[in-house]
Order: sequence, then C-alpha cells, then structure tokens
Amino acid sequence: MVVLLDKHNAEAYCLQAALPRRHQRNRGDSRPAAVLLSRPKKHGASSPASRSARAPRRGTRAGNRRGSERHLESRRLLSREPRRPGNGGPLRPWRRKRRRRRRVLRRRSTCQKITITDYAKDDYQYEEVSADDEFSLQEGDEDLSEALQAVQKQAEDAHILASKSVLTSEKSVSEIPEAMDDFFCNFLAGLGMSRTLDCFQTEWYELVERGVFTAKDVGFVPTVYTCNQQLKAENMRLKEDLDNFKRAANKAKEAFLKMQKERDFHRMHHKRVVQEKNRLICDIKRLKAHYASYEPVLKELTEKYQSALRQKMLTSLERDRAVGQVAGLQAILHNLESGCAIQIPAKEAGHECERKKGLEGSTQKALQEARQQKMLDADPVKDSEKKRYPKDSEFPADTQVDSYLAHAKEYSRLLKHGAYKLEKTLKLHVSAVSCLAAHPLKDMVVTGSDDHLWKMWTFPDGDIIVVGEGHTDWVSGCCFHPSGTQLITSSGDTTVRIWDLSKGECVLTFKGHAQAVWDCSWHSCGDFVASASKDSTSKIWDVNSERCRYTMRGHKESVSSIEFLPFSNTVLTSSADKTLSLWDARTGLRVCTFYGHLHSCNHATFSLESNTIASCDSCGVLKLWDVRQAVPILSVDTGPLSANQVAFNHSGRTVAVASSDGAVKIVQPELDQLHSLRGQGETEVQSVAFHRPVEQLLSGAADGTVCVWI
Repeated sequence: MVVLLDKHNAEAYCLQAALPRRHQRNRGDSRPAAVLLSRPKKHGASSPASRSARAPRRGTRAGNRRGSERHLESRRLLSREPRRPGNGGPLRPWRRKRRRRRRVLRRRSTCQKITITDYAKDDYQYEEVSADDEFSLQEGDEDLSEALQAVQKQAEDAHILASKSVLTSEKSVSEIPEAMDDFFCNFLAGLGMSRTLDCFQTEWYELVERGVFTAKDVGFVPTVYTCNQQLKAENMRLKEDLDNFKRAANKAKEAFLKMQKERDFHRMHHKRVVQEKNRLICDIKRLKAHYASYEPVLKELTEKYQSALRQKMLTSLERDRAVGQVAGLQAILHNLESGCAIQIPAKEAGHECERKKGLEGSTQKALQEARQQKMLDADPVKDSEKKRYPKDSEFPADTQVDSYLAHAKEYSRLLKHGAYKLEKTLKLHVSAVSCLAAHPLKDMVVTGSDDHLWKMWTFPDGDIIVVGEGHTDWVSGCCFHPSGTQLITSSGDTTVRIWDLSKGECVLTFKGHAQAVWDCSWHSCGDFVASASKDSTSKIWDVNSERCRYTMRGHKESVSSIEFLPFSNTVLTSSADKTLSLWDARTGLRVCTFYGHLHSCNHATFSLESNTIASCDSCGVLKLWDVRQAVPILSVDTGPLSANQVAFNHSGRTVAVASSDGAVKIVQPELDQLHSLRGQGETEVQSVAFHRPVEQLLSGAADGTVCVWI
C-alpha cells in the first residue's frame, strides 16, 4: 500500500520511527505515527479520498480542532529531536537556524512515496482509532517497571558504596568532547559572523544529506584545544581577579596611609592634651598651697566675727538689764523718800521676778522681804506652807492688761493670693528642726533640733550667735523669757532646762517627768514654767523656789503641747486622747475640756486677743474654738497628712499650719481661703512661727533647714 504524505507527516513518521521505545510510549502509542494517521478499518486499499471521507469536514468546529491538534502533534514530535551528546541545554541560535533551513529544503522537494505493507489481506480485524485519542500503557504496568528499575538502581548504588569506602577525586562521569560542527557554529556565533554561519550550515547539511561524510567521520574537537580554551578562559578570569585584587590593594593602601596620618594627628593631639593636663595639675597644686595659707587667717577672722556678734548681743542684754535696774532703783528711792508702800515695778512683758544666783544685793533683799510680808498679810491661812517654801513665787492677778492688744491692729494685714513668698532658706541643723521661737524684743530666733542642740541666730541673716549644748536627747520645745534674757527648753531626756543667754550656759534644770517632755511655756511674769510630757501629766514649775508647784493630771494619753494664756494664770494643753483642756495654774485643776477632734491632737495655741484657740490633729484637721463657749467655730481639712503645729499671726486673722506633706498651709477664716506654701520640697514641715516685728513667717523642716517667708 502506498500512502502519499506531505512533508510534515513524512518527517513526523521518520522521526517517530527513529525515536527509542520509551519516547514512543510517552507519546501515547508504540506504533508509527503514519499508521496512526492512515490505517483503514475495512479491507481494501486506502486513498486520500477515503481518508477525507472518514475525516470530519474542514469547515466544522470539530474538524478545525482535530486538524490543529494534528499539527501540534507533529510539532511536538519535531521538538523531541534528541540533542547531540554534550548539548543537554536549550537550543542554541545556530540550531534554530539549521532547523528552519531543513524545513525550507523539505518544502522544496516533492511529496515522497512511502510504501507501507498492506495488511488488508490479514484475517485480523483492525478498529478505527481516532487521531484525538492518546494511548498509553496501563498506569499499573508503568509503575511496576519503574519501581523495579528503582529497586535495581538502589541495589547497584548500595553495592558501589560498599565496595568503595573512600571517594576519589576523579570524575565519575566522563565528559564528552564537543563535535566539530558545534564548535565551528559556536565559534562563528561568538564572533557575530551570522552570514558566514548561514553559509557554513547550508553547505554542511547539504554534504551530510548527500552522504559525503557523517558526523562520526568528522570526529570531535581535540581535547588539547578544549583544554587550551578552558585554560585561556581561566587565565582571563584570573587576570580579572588580579586586577580586582590590585584595585582593592590600592584602596587598602590609601586607607592605611590615611589611618596612619590620623593616628599621628591624634597622637600629637594626645601629647598636647597630656602636657596641658600636667600644667593644670601644677597650677591647681600651687593654688591649693596658696589657699591653704589663707585658711588659718579666714578661720581666725570667722572666730573674731562670731565673738564680736556675741559680744554685741551680750552688751545689748546688759544694757537693757541696766536700764531696768536703774528704773527700779529710781522708783524705790522715790517711794522711800515719799514714805509710800514699796511696789515692784513691772516691765513691758510682765512682772520681773527673775532670780539671780549669788547677785542679790540690799535692794533685792528688801524687795524679797517686802514681798514675803505682803504674802503673809494677804493669806494667813497658808502660813505653814509659806514658812516651808519661803522662796515660792506669787501668781499675779488675772486683772492684768495685755500690752500686745494695742499693737495687734497695727500688724494686721489681709493675706492675698501669693502674698507670702520664699525669701531665703537657711541650713542651720543637721537634723530636723522641731521647734521655733522668736525673740520678744530683738531680731533673733531660737531653733531646737533632733541633734540635741539649740541655736540662737540673727534674723534674717542666719548668723549663729549662741549654741546650747547640754541635752542628751532631741530638743522638743523652746520659749523665751518675757524679757528676752533667758530661754527654756524641753527635751526627750525628761528634763526642762533654763539657759542664761548672756553666758550661754544652763543655770537651772527641772527633773520630775517619767518620760520625754514634748513642750514647755513661760508665764508672762517670768516666775513660772509649764511643761507637758509623754507620761500624760503636765507640771507647773516655780523658778524662784526651783521646785514643782503642781502636777496636772487628767489626760488619758500623752500631752502634746502646753501654753500659758498671755497675762493670765490659765494653761492650755492638747493631748493624744483627742481633747483640749484649760487648767488653773494656781490650783492645778482642770477648768474646761474641748471635745471635737477625731484623731490625736498635736498642738494648740491661743490667739493674741485670747478669745480663740487653734488646734490641729494627726489627720491634718484644723479647728478654731471659741474660748468662752468651748465650742468649735470652724473646721478646715488641710490633710490628708498630719498637721504638726499651728500659729496665729498678730492680728489673729491668719493661721499657719506646718504639714507633713512638705507645705505650710495658710488659712484665712474670714475669707474662707486656704493656700499652700512650698519651700522644702517634699520634706516634712515640723514647726512654724510668726516673727512679730516685721510680720514674717518662719518654718522648720525635717532636713534641718528654716525657710523665711515675706
């Protein structure tokens, strides 16, 4: 049987027949492509007419699809042309040109006649196979054969690994040398000689088709030449690497030179800095030696300055004392000449009943005798007690007039927002400042501290005048004598001490409390001292007889503060049992009790007009009390922390509170205003006081500083 095939079908048949068995299976059938395209179903010769009769019409959709699929099938067969040995990559440009030239040559030739054996005479009945169907072996058979091959390969690999324990450096697969035609094509393509390449390919394949020679006759490129080419390429690559390394070395050399220059510069700069440092060290040593010579001189000048200040203060005190004595002597002489009764003159601050050891003259003795005679005539009932304690002082009458009331309105001023401002902060103690007291006549202030010392200093400069040493525990309270010549202090060592400011030493010590003494106060006449203790008692001490006159018992817990009502015999105490009490100092009995605080009372004080009491407790609550009615008239919460001390200004319209939150609270009851003054930061403020002559505010803090507010 003769079948006429066009160029594409013939080429497909030839290529399919030449493909190995495995490639044919992959294509779907083991038979040649020509058989798939033209095998008849019935007996008899097949013709193009019969083929066309069996095939679908070209105009239909199925026909177009099947025609296009046939064309694609033939192109796939052509694309599976095996590569030449050693060329496993994609087709090179000259190969594509060779294929195009082959197609041109085949189209020029006429249709070839291919004789196919006629199987029509066989008894076997063939079935028509559609061109669209793709036949392949059963998946199970394919998988079994591949599995067997894989097992066989694994066994061979295991045998090789067992036989060779050490791998050699030789190549396991030999490299196939390049063919001559490939070499020339690559050479011409590399030089860009496209026309020469086309001519070479045309002539080469014409000679091959004519059978003049075959690829085996031509052979391969010599190995030496290939090695030379590889060595040349390697040499070029090494040259490029050498150039790169040279450039890198030059850059490194430049960087190294630059770093050397920078190193030399920094080394020189370091040497210069070292020289300057040594020169500065020499200058500092010389200056230290120079200033060391001034330290003795400065110390001597400081001591002279302190001595001059102390002498000045003592001279002032002596002058005031001499003036008082002269006035008293003149009054006595005048009374003696006129034959009138002897009267004891009174100073501005109250009665002068000061006792002086070893300095009693004839005038003092006469005054003492006259006082004793007067007391005996006034109260004959107490003859035995007076005989027993002849030096006991007499309490003055309560009809005295408060000399400060006339000046109360002169110092009054309404506090506006921000009226008090911090003027300065003085560092006076190393421990907390627990008490403050302003001198009644001069610009001097006394502060007591937890460092067991009290200090008297000038206001507002802060120059230390006198330092009192003698207490063995913290100084809890201090108060000036009405004349300003003496000072009383209380301490945690359970004692109350009286100090002579002219000598700067202790002249009298009262002992009798069982626990620490929290506060002390001086009577306006100067003959009596009151003290409050942690042992729940308060005592009235007689300065002249040096003994305790009365012990006032009534509080259930510690007595926090005590104060005499100005120019009166009434004593005010505050206690941790949340109450305030008024006592009669002449009898030692309680007169009145104030209830209202919900927490421990820390301090209480009278106003200058003596009609109002201010008290504070451990929760920061400030209360103002009416003395006559014994009821609270105002309550202000300055908390939440404790309020440690309160103080009235001279007008009685402003109250200052020392708070534990580091602020001084200013309360104006008439204006319903509350202000906070902060100068010690977060440090607890433990004491507060007004300086009367200039109406300035003082506050002592736990860090040993005193703030001055104006």
